[in-house]
Amino acid sequence: MLKHRGFPSRLPGTDFQFTIRRGNKKGATPLVARERYADRRPADRRADAGFLLALWDHFGEAPFERGNLDAGRLSWFFGREVVPAEEPFDPESYEALLRIDLDCARSSFPDLFDGEVSA
Repeated sequence: MLKHRGFPSRLPGTDFQFTIRRGNKKGATPLVARERYADRRPADRRADAGFLLALWDHFGEAPFERGNLDAGRLSWFFGREVVPAEEPFDPESYEALLRIDLDCARSSFPDLFDGEVSA
C-alpha cells in the first residue's frame, strides 16, 4: 500500500480522518458511492471541503493511486468528484487509480476553486 507522504492525515483540529496508518490484512475496504444529503452537519461539510482541497493540492488533475487514503472519506466523493482513472476499476484495491473530475468538483464546491484553478 502506497503511503502518500505529505498528505494531511486528518482535518486539522478535528477527528475527521483522511488517511489510514496500515492496510487491512483482509484487503482494502471497497469504495462505494455515498450520497451527500443537503442536511449534513457543518463540520461534515468542512471535512468534505478540506479533503477535496487536500486532494487537489496534492495531486491536481493527475491520476493518483488510492494507497492509504481513507475509504470512508473517499466514498463521499466516489463517482462524482473522484472518479476511476482506469478500466477495469477494482474498488477493493489499494493500487486502484483515481482522478479528480474537475468540472464536478467545481460545481459541487465552487468556493474551493474560486480564482485558484484555471480552465
